[in-house]
Amino acid sequence: MKAFTIGKNDAGQRVNKFIEKAVPILPRSLMYKYIRLKRIKLNRKRCNPEDKLQEGDVLELYINDEFFGGTEQELLFLKVPSKLNIVYEDENILLVDKKPGLVVHEDERGEADTLINRILHYLYDKGEYDPNRENSFVPALCNRIDRNTGGIVIAAKNAEALRILNQKVKDRELKKLYLCLIHGVMEPKAGTLHDFLLKDSDKNMVTVHRQQIPGSKTILTKYKTLKTNGKYSLLEVELKTGRTHQIRAHMAFYGHPLAGDTKYGRNRDNKDNPFPYQALYSYKLRFEFSSDAGILQYLDGKSFQVEKVDFADYIP
Repeated sequence: MKAFTIGKNDAGQRVNKFIEKAVPILPRSLMYKYIRLKRIKLNRKRCNPEDKLQEGDVLELYINDEFFGGTEQELLFLKVPSKLNIVYEDENILLVDKKPGLVVHEDERGEADTLINRILHYLYDKGEYDPNRENSFVPALCNRIDRNTGGIVIAAKNAEALRILNQKVKDRELKKLYLCLIHGVMEPKAGTLHDFLLKDSDKNMVTVHRQQIPGSKTILTKYKTLKTNGKYSLLEVELKTGRTHQIRAHMAFYGHPLAGDTKYGRNRDNKDNPFPYQALYSYKLRFEFSSDAGILQYLDGKSFQVEKVDFADYIP
């Protein structure tokens, strides 16, 4: 038997969702069976899978010890570096400047050195996260950036911040601005591009189309030219829709692929430029809440920006 005392980061979850996180090797079918047989109790009483947990509740699991594994896998993050480029930090959130080349989560390559693992290591060293003290919560990222793109990534340090930020991202109450260096000069120098994007998950590529076709989704890309030398132009871009590879594919569709982008650009165009990755950076973040943000209301109206984007100075 094992008893879990529900903490602040566990509250608000359904019983079944909590158990899936706290006891991940317990088969779901067996979990429901144990709930029916009253081998899983909430505050010493019968419970249902959909019951919501509150802080201070005690969930008792009268099941075999074999389902309660150790923490060896959870502590794999201690094997990766803990160094981060921190843009902003408080008790609820962490804004990190992710450099190109680092993946945010483990991908098909199975690399342990990911941004989230570096964040977990950093918070562990600070004493702000210890999997042995948490029942189900793990600090998590609220947005993603491609491996070879740099920029601000948001991490939530507690469950309430994670819930709020995930909803704010979904409701598009966070304004993200990008810098990109493109081949040539956009005409007009500023505007909003409106087209349709079709994703090919098997090839991890997208295509852009003037007219809507089956499976495609609307894309809106707002841009303005900050400076140009004729051969290259530095743009500031705001995504009005957030689709896979949207900026890269959209600029290439208009004949101005990003410098260093070999997926949507042409290799011969990138032969002489010094960029090992596509010149794209999520460099500025602004919180623009249109509804209550609870414990994160203090962030409303605040902007954060990375210290330096290398390719931003490529054009004098």
